[in-house]
Amino acid sequence: MDLAIPLLIVAAVLFGVGMLLRRVRENDPRVEAKRGKRSDREANADEPDVDLSGPRPSVVGMNVSGTEAHVTFDVPMPDGDDSILAELLVGEAVEVVRERRHSLQMSSIDTIVAFAGRPMPIEVGRVSLPAAGELPEPSSAPSMLSLSSIAEDPLSADIDWDSDVDSGSVMSRGDELGPISAEIRIPKAIETGLRAQGIDPDAMSATELVRGTLSLVGYSVIEGPVDGTWYAEKGGSRTFIREVPHGAGDHPELEDDAISRFLFEFQSASADRGLLVTDKFGPFSVYDKERREPRVRFLTRERLQKVVDSMALG
Repeated sequence: MDLAIPLLIVAAVLFGVGMLLRRVRENDPRVEAKRGKRSDREANADEPDVDLSGPRPSVVGMNVSGTEAHVTFDVPMPDGDDSILAELLVGEAVEVVRERRHSLQMSSIDTIVAFAGRPMPIEVGRVSLPAAGELPEPSSAPSMLSLSSIAEDPLSADIDWDSDVDSGSVMSRGDELGPISAEIRIPKAIETGLRAQGIDPDAMSATELVRGTLSLVGYSVIEGPVDGTWYAEKGGSRTFIREVPHGAGDHPELEDDAISRFLFEFQSASADRGLLVTDKFGPFSVYDKERREPRVRFLTRERLQKVVDSMALG
């Protein structure tokens, strides 16, 4: 009994202090700001990340010649003029100079020149600076290489794959397959995006087409642990990609052992989805494999056009 009264007093004091601190926190604008940020995150939790930066052309050289900064990109240029691609590369050249300006004698530079093309790079465009050493303000517009806001995601598109697999009966081992570019219609936006990534649409493989296209719609594509494999990541989702090329003397149809190896690798990859990409034609057996494992898709030669068309770019 002697301890009861003091304990009750201590409890009452602690309760009062707790209530006071609670009121102070509720009225603290910093707490309200945190609540607002948390609410924003919760509201946007279901919205996928949209990458508006896009992939960047690979820089293979940069030097200063007199008052000009020359930036060279590993970009295959098409025959004839391509003003859109040239404009993109000139803008990227400015950003390259901006990133490296601390190692340059900027005070003497009044022009930036972009070079590209294979095997011998040529000048594709130039821009004069507002004043010697003064770069224009960075653009706040989305990159021309980001199609995230205007194109459908081909991995999320509802594509009808029926009646699109060739039995391969009219071809035999050793038959040559021509370039896929001769069989696929590619919208200008995708063609430009592929070239800017160093992929030549006239000589690309099926895997280059798929990897380049995924990069344009916001996927981060990185090499896998084994040659011929990649991971494409976006919005917390991971896709395993296995390439099956067509070499000289190979059968033009995807073979069963390649299908089995891909399915085993996918199960070991702990990925959300799996893609087998090949220049070869697909056998009818892939339908059964996809029904049994709906997380995988076989992007065979005759299916590639549907992948491109699913982006709804015309």
